[in-house]
Amino acid sequence: MAPLPVLNFITGNKNKLAEVQAILGNVIEIQNQEVDAPEIQGSIEEIAREKCRRAAEVVNGPVLTEDTALEFHTLKGLPGPYIKSFLEALGLEGLNKVLDSFDDRTAEAVCTFAFCRGPGSEPILFQGRTEGTIVRPRGPPNFGWDPIFEYQGKTYAEMNKEEKNQISHRYKALVKLQEWLADRQS
Repeated sequence: MAPLPVLNFITGNKNKLAEVQAILGNVIEIQNQEVDAPEIQGSIEEIAREKCRRAAEVVNGPVLTEDTALEFHTLKGLPGPYIKSFLEALGLEGLNKVLDSFDDRTAEAVCTFAFCRGPGSEPILFQGRTEGTIVRPRGPPNFGWDPIFEYQGKTYAEMNKEEKNQISHRYKALVKLQEWLADRQS
């Protein structure tokens, strides 16, 4: 049996690394490296491309990066790619309070993976989206905003890893990446 191809995933988040390894581990070997790249402002896609370009320059080779966004429909997509800063500033309950004066609590979880062959190459994007609702925190607060994002009656935090890894925004983006990689190997 031929060895699995290797991909260098740029993240310092052990939970993201574990999810990516769980979803892709049977088709590609995921290695991990942490690169401190400044976060730019822009659309989800602009941020993902720039982060990937910079990581490829630092590593001087092929990289896979990931960006997650949480878009509140009533706020026309905010906090979007800035969810990490909003979560740090407001906490889970504060994010809920932002929506308390609105009737619409629907949201979309967005994951964008970017692959770059190396310095000077244009990143290729793979995006997954999952529609849900923002609810009061339920489940263990182990992974970002998982306790407030509800999909079909359960928050991401209430789901076991296998269940979440079959429906999440990250899973949907990784399926697209997996298909792209398979096309390149055949």
